[in-house]
Amino acid sequence: MKRIHRMPFGAEPAEGSRTRFRLWAPTAQSVELVLGGDGAPLPMPAIGDGWREIVVEAPAGTRYRYRIDGALEVPDPASRSNPDDVHGPSEVVAPEMFEWPDDGWRGRPWEQAVVYELHVGTFSPEGTFAGAEARLDYLVELGVTALELMPVADFPGKRNWGYDGVLPFAPDAAYGRPEDLKRLVAAAHARGLMVLLDVVYNHFGPDGNYLHVYAKRFFTERHHTPWGAAINFDDVDSRHVRDFFIHNALYWLEEFHLDGLRLDAVHAIVDDSTPDILMELAERVRSGPGAEREVHLVLENDKNHSRYLVRSESGRPRWHTAQWNDDIHHAFHVLLTGEADGYYSDYAERPAWYLGRCLAEGFAQQGEASAYRERAARGEPSAQLTPAAFVSFIQTHDQVGNRAFGERLSMLAQEAPLRAATVAWLLAPSPPMLFMGEEFGAVTPFLFFCDFGPELAAAVTAGRRREFARFARFSDPAAQAAIPDPNAPDTFARSRLDWSCIDAAPHAGWLALYRDLLGMRREHIVPRLAGMGGHAGRFGVLGAGALGVTWRLGDGTRLSLYLNLSSSPVSISPPSAAALLHCEPREVGAALAAGRLPAFAAAYYLAAGGR
Repeated sequence: MKRIHRMPFGAEPAEGSRTRFRLWAPTAQSVELVLGGDGAPLPMPAIGDGWREIVVEAPAGTRYRYRIDGALEVPDPASRSNPDDVHGPSEVVAPEMFEWPDDGWRGRPWEQAVVYELHVGTFSPEGTFAGAEARLDYLVELGVTALELMPVADFPGKRNWGYDGVLPFAPDAAYGRPEDLKRLVAAAHARGLMVLLDVVYNHFGPDGNYLHVYAKRFFTERHHTPWGAAINFDDVDSRHVRDFFIHNALYWLEEFHLDGLRLDAVHAIVDDSTPDILMELAERVRSGPGAEREVHLVLENDKNHSRYLVRSESGRPRWHTAQWNDDIHHAFHVLLTGEADGYYSDYAERPAWYLGRCLAEGFAQQGEASAYRERAARGEPSAQLTPAAFVSFIQTHDQVGNRAFGERLSMLAQEAPLRAATVAWLLAPSPPMLFMGEEFGAVTPFLFFCDFGPELAAAVTAGRRREFARFARFSDPAAQAAIPDPNAPDTFARSRLDWSCIDAAPHAGWLALYRDLLGMRREHIVPRLAGMGGHAGRFGVLGAGALGVTWRLGDGTRLSLYLNLSSSPVSISPPSAAALLHCEPREVGAALAAGRLPAFAAAYYLAAGGR
């Protein structure tokens, strides 16, 4: 089986070993194609509306650049491969040369999702696509059904989280060749695993983006973002820009046969047009690859817009499948650590109430004023949505890596309440997401790292330390200086997972807990989720740090959770004729029978019911 996504730009295979090169360069006076290291420049004729095109002999493996106005040589912004990093020449790729062995793969329903977020460079000792492929059997045994790769689009240097990518079609060469990523996806499918990719459509990285030189209309001064002028999704010439990103989404889904995308920080995308880029992109995906197989689109959206997550009458997503639910992380974090600064301040006054609302209704803030955001209203009503529209987690790359020292939750919270919280979110109806290593209580940090040139590196390091200076513990310059330098190779090395500890205590105990819970989820929860609609949950606060939640599942079964993250026992009244599914710790069963939920405990009950 061969797969290729045809695009109106970039280097596209033509007849035989010929290649069509096309570039949108409306603000360039002249564009030339430079083949190989010392090839004579070939003028690229204008074909209208800012486009330049030429078809020449250029077999797979040919290196090429575009020469702008007779001087600056730049890579192809739609490069499929850039082996020598973002400033080097692009490489002609023939996608049809890769033979896919997974023609029968049609994906998995979203209700079955157990997502595992990983950074390719630090997940394995090799730090490559092949290294991740070698760990797939481990993930299957754990109970994972979907990998979510942090961005792999070509970024400057050898080390990066991925959010500084500038060539969004080219897998970074630090991780391997495009064919290596395809082999990872095919191997995952052979094991029943979905593969999702994190993509960044709100900005380009600060080093290696040449679009402003020859395609100034790629950006607009109508809107501004934390990175400067916004990407142009609604100004003059925005059609070409919108197509660039829509084709990027389709390219990953079709040419790499991915099962879905996670769209990073869409709250930083500014688009006043109708439909906006998020809806148009989703409609193109739903009418394209999504019409033939299960394809999932997941948002990160701090604005908590439920409008993107609505379902059709048949229960299928109209636009996006789900959203990362940062609210549930924040409520859990406050309860487990007591931290109440920054965005945690919104949840500090009544964290158990907010946690219950997340579990039962989706968002914690559904239009209320956010004190952290200067009393601005945040969010939209979400109880009408199915729980499948919200991805739950207690750790992510953001929530770990944006701490000064990259501490994981196992380093911040006590074991007993953390185990109870783990039971609570892993067995709840919403799809859970793990951050690599959390399942065995990894103690290696996940730090912020990058690999910029000297001038930019110094600015990033200084900016990182200024960012934390507003916190009391970092007010002293000496404390700021102790924050790891993002550009130091050791910062990256320290973030690599240590797999050697997995069989030792306490790591083996954590791994056993996660495996048991995910097995229980697969057997008892997932088969009951299909058809679960909105307004399916209700909750109540039982005391400081304690709550109860009940959901009506898709088959009519009632699932009830009682969770106590406080140091005092609380009274509970389990539903009649309900069977105890699981409790943590295991020895609290007698107390539960007496209507008492001890400190730092969780219990799940199942009760049969009709539709």
